[in-house]
Amino acid sequence: MKLTYPFDNFYEILDKNTRELPKKVTIYSEYGKLTNQELQAQVDKTARFLENSGIKFGDKVGIVMSNGPHFIVSLFAICKIGAVAVPINNFLKSEELEYIINNSDAKLLFASGSFKDELKNVLQNTKVSKIIWSENQDNLDEDNFCMQEILSGRYIHESISHMPTLDDTAIIIYTSGTTGNPKGAMLSYRNIFSNSIAGTQRFKFTPKDRFIVYLPMFHSFTLSVMIIVPIFSNAAIVSIKSIFPFANVLKQALLKRVTVFLGAPQIYNALNKAKVPWYFMWFNSIRLFVSGSAPLSEQVLADFNKKFKRSIMVEGYGLSECSPAVSSNLFDKRKVLSVGLPFVSYKVKIVDEDVMEVATGTVGEIIVAGDCVMQGYYNNPTATDDTIVNGWLKTGDLGYVDKDGFIFIVDRKKDLIIAKGVNVYPREIEELIIKIDGVDAVAVVGIKDDTQDEKIVAFVELEKGTDKIVDDKTIRDHIKPHLANFKMPKQIYYVDELPKNAASKVLKRKLKENMNLYI
Repeated sequence: MKLTYPFDNFYEILDKNTRELPKKVTIYSEYGKLTNQELQAQVDKTARFLENSGIKFGDKVGIVMSNGPHFIVSLFAICKIGAVAVPINNFLKSEELEYIINNSDAKLLFASGSFKDELKNVLQNTKVSKIIWSENQDNLDEDNFCMQEILSGRYIHESISHMPTLDDTAIIIYTSGTTGNPKGAMLSYRNIFSNSIAGTQRFKFTPKDRFIVYLPMFHSFTLSVMIIVPIFSNAAIVSIKSIFPFANVLKQALLKRVTVFLGAPQIYNALNKAKVPWYFMWFNSIRLFVSGSAPLSEQVLADFNKKFKRSIMVEGYGLSECSPAVSSNLFDKRKVLSVGLPFVSYKVKIVDEDVMEVATGTVGEIIVAGDCVMQGYYNNPTATDDTIVNGWLKTGDLGYVDKDGFIFIVDRKKDLIIAKGVNVYPREIEELIIKIDGVDAVAVVGIKDDTQDEKIVAFVELEKGTDKIVDDKTIRDHIKPHLANFKMPKQIYYVDELPKNAASKVLKRKLKENMNLYI
């Protein structure tokens, strides 16, 4: 099925929303409310400043900001003048930030004051000529500006000489860097809108919906599904600056009558175990919980469904290179451990090492085709050619498709363990260990020995303050009846916290790199 696109770029959505419902609140935040009309005016003023600062069509502009209206205004202003937005992980340190800023050729930067220490040398070490700070700073000069001053100005950006079109690059999202340096996935307006259309159709989003955004806005999952989709649907965004304290997330979800809640498995696991106030359970308006970013275990899903009986939990699957959503379960048909059916117009195949399609139910690499597939990696044609073959994107994920077309993720290809010459999927072991009372999270990795065989090692994060006794014997006794001997972990290590990225995905590479700390 070929999609029909109602917009050519992000700004056209703002224009339509303002014409149709100018006074409708589109963003709720700690700073107050923004209507469609007010959001468009702020975007116009910021776009004018960018153009006066010499930013031209196709120029790259970085964003290192906390969650909030200013992030959204910056994103839409950059794209209004045909520049390319580069949202950057604000958890990174100076060298990591500067690597991405340099790699993307960013000429200007939007930044929050809370990151000024990590950004103190950006003007000297990168091509960035100006920084626009979201708060007032001591060092404001001809290179450092305050966004509030820009927004308080009288003049707006009116004439648009070169509007972006569907196949222009809108955003460059840098991968989390689980293997080597992060790479910049170039996403066009067509890429992102294909997600917006598919998501809106599948989940029946309307202007009455309210999406709560507490996960970092720089992440592709949040950016596409929780910022662009609600504005595309003329729904509302409830912006939360931070996930901590989580009690505030629940409070705002209740007070602002949130209807769509997006999270990662770690968050839902914590919700399962938390003492959620009875009044939240009775009076919340959430109709849809979406889980993404990492696999949702059977145990977490079962516990969640038992606790939140009035809402629907839907697991989805995606990756930055696919804008990012590829598939999800349906309202009326969901399968445990499945990430559902591909979104409308997308194609998914399971292939072997020779990129030949395998039989239904057979495990292989998941490849994806459709308007969601990125344009390529910025300034990295070799990596692009390795990843996109004849229009099909190789995801690096292993899975299978059942007779109904539902996709099941087995594991990451790079996480596959080969023990005694046999394939072992870490997720199979993790699914068993997470069911043990007192276990909060688990990661299983393969560590090569002198013979290049891999020994299976489990890293276990226990619940804080648990009175449950969890030791090696507990774990081995629990999993032994379900696993062949060659799949049993050779070592089990207990950690205070598993290393995770901004989307709560466990960084197994870090565990392997720091193995000497656990021995």
